[in-house]
Amino acid sequence: MIDSNNKSLPQPVLDPERQQQAREYARTGRYLSFAEMVAVGILLVLLVFGGFSERLTGYLNLPVIPAAILYFLILVAAYRLLTAPISYYRGYVLPRRYGLSKQSLSGWLGDLIKTGVLMLILGTFIIAAIYWLIDISLQNWWLLVWVLLVFVSLILSILLPVILVPLFYKTKPLEDGTLKEGFRQLAEKADADIKGIYTLDFSSKGTTANAAIMGLGKTKRIALSDTLLQNYSTEEIEVIIAHELGHQKNRDFIRIFLLQAAILFICLWLTCIITTAVVEPLGLGGVDNIVALPLLALVFSVVNIMFMPFSNTCIRYFEKAADSYALQLTENPQAFVSMMTRLTDQNLAEAGPGRWVELLLHDHPSYHSRLAHAMKFSELKQSGK
Repeated sequence: MIDSNNKSLPQPVLDPERQQQAREYARTGRYLSFAEMVAVGILLVLLVFGGFSERLTGYLNLPVIPAAILYFLILVAAYRLLTAPISYYRGYVLPRRYGLSKQSLSGWLGDLIKTGVLMLILGTFIIAAIYWLIDISLQNWWLLVWVLLVFVSLILSILLPVILVPLFYKTKPLEDGTLKEGFRQLAEKADADIKGIYTLDFSSKGTTANAAIMGLGKTKRIALSDTLLQNYSTEEIEVIIAHELGHQKNRDFIRIFLLQAAILFICLWLTCIITTAVVEPLGLGGVDNIVALPLLALVFSVVNIMFMPFSNTCIRYFEKAADSYALQLTENPQAFVSMMTRLTDQNLAEAGPGRWVELLLHDHPSYHSRLAHAMKFSELKQSGK
């Protein structure tokens, strides 16, 4: 590791052309996300207020749970058809145009199908469970659904690194050598309980780089993209791992899990209150009637969106704390700055999004915010504070 006691930080230089592309890419992505949200919103509004939901469910002459599952599958199909052009352009055309993806169309479609199948299986289970729980307790169904979703979230966290991620990326333990030994020593210094460091085959699909701590219990591990190992110095990768160890040390999985569980609790509670109040005046029967399924989806989506800025603000705070830990553990702000500069250019990240964009939409601090944090750390370190 490089000791920076008597060294001032180098002035980082972002690639102006890459940043121009990053701004264009981010702006286009925001427009597409907004267009998708509006399209889906219009679909749900028409179903709820245009009488289409009642007409459609009139053809579903089945018991409640099978009818709810079939209605859910119809809604998913309508959603996929409605948003297919946006999904294709945002997921395939745009990343290839800006050099972030090198997937073939067949490869992209394969990943899209795998994702769709997983979401259909999970969604079908949840919809069936929701209407079963509504039948059990019409008053407290939202609380029972919350317990169910929290449990499912825990299971998915355990399965993520060992089953879900390998469906999309080849995964293998980091090979033994000086690099792995250095990382092991770093983990020991942090007194972190990590089961291993693994690499993900990002380079087979794109040019971006990333790292994450994932899993729970025996499946907990640090995952590094091979694009990091191929293109970054040992000191820069050490800072990245130290950042992930910071999440472990600060128990961020638990904090984020509890945060999201609390937000989900409030969202489901508000959804229950609002839908119960308006479902009969709208002529949709009751909450237990599958005619009201689009209403449940519409209300929950709106309420959930309202909490996104708060959730993102909390997660940005956790990310900043992990940055602080990485700087303290490695004592290498130079590597932190050079890593962030290279990563920002490589991933085509917008270095300075507008204040409101960062506040409302981003769950990570901006490049400029993280750079200022490292600069402040370096100044304090040189002054001996």
